[in-house]
Amino acid sequence: MRRALLKKLDALFPFDKRGDCAVPPERDGIRISCIINFYGRLDLLAGILYSLAQQTFPRERFEVVLVEDRGGTDEGRRLADSFSREMNINYVSLDRNFGRMGYSRNFALTRSRGRYVLFLDDDTVIMQEDFLKKLELVFEENRMTDAIVPRGRAAFSLVRDRYAFHDPFFMTSRCCAYRRSVLSELAGFMSDFVGQEDVEFVIRFLLSGKHSLNAPQLEYFHPPLLVPNLRKPQAVGNSFYGLRNRYPLAIWLLVILNCCRHAPLYLLPVRRFREMGRFGLGFLMGVVMSPFKRDGYRYG
Repeated sequence: MRRALLKKLDALFPFDKRGDCAVPPERDGIRISCIINFYGRLDLLAGILYSLAQQTFPRERFEVVLVEDRGGTDEGRRLADSFSREMNINYVSLDRNFGRMGYSRNFALTRSRGRYVLFLDDDTVIMQEDFLKKLELVFEENRMTDAIVPRGRAAFSLVRDRYAFHDPFFMTSRCCAYRRSVLSELAGFMSDFVGQEDVEFVIRFLLSGKHSLNAPQLEYFHPPLLVPNLRKPQAVGNSFYGLRNRYPLAIWLLVILNCCRHAPLYLLPVRRFREMGRFGLGFLMGVVMSPFKRDGYRYG
């Protein structure tokens, strides 16, 4: 219903759905670009790099673009170098706009070469050695599909009754693949976004009439939504507040209401609902306080 309402409002109030990135064309015969943006947490990053190094997909047909925030570190460079013999790794350090995931994603896009772009988080885990092979096949068999959404499972689900909740098919950069042509048409992400730049991109993706396909044969693991404090949701709320100058008012208001709709769930005793509620509450606080925060929010 929310999607239908958005489309109706977009028909009444059309707007420019392009982001802030001039995405270069595919080149050098690379079929899949795996993009990972990171800072710290090298033990987790090593896990996803090991998963990619085990792929049966031909080495010359995929690349891994690693973007390290805050100008990079020696430790991050060494980790990238340690995997460079096993696969094609392009390590780059973020040059500016530190902490802004929208800019960081765009920075990675401009340095990627593949026909298909797979966004991954540093704490994503892939167990299937033929994941990339299957991903290319799904794209080739579904030529009208603009994005592939693998099935996600909660990495902590072994702790019974604690973390088993997870939205299995969620279009997020923790594990989602797009055709480069679509990323180019929509001009990537909004550079000012601190967090959930992928959610904002999906809004423009859907309003542009693009289509995604849920692919249960592709699986990954990722930690579920955990919100230890309000810093991140406040930063996200601040980012969405900034859309008021780019979205029509009616669409902006609907997006803001949708993003904070879970805030009342914070009052419930169920762990899953409290996490969702804490994020919604923090998001709302970030939006409300944004007019008084000239320098915006940071988290991490």
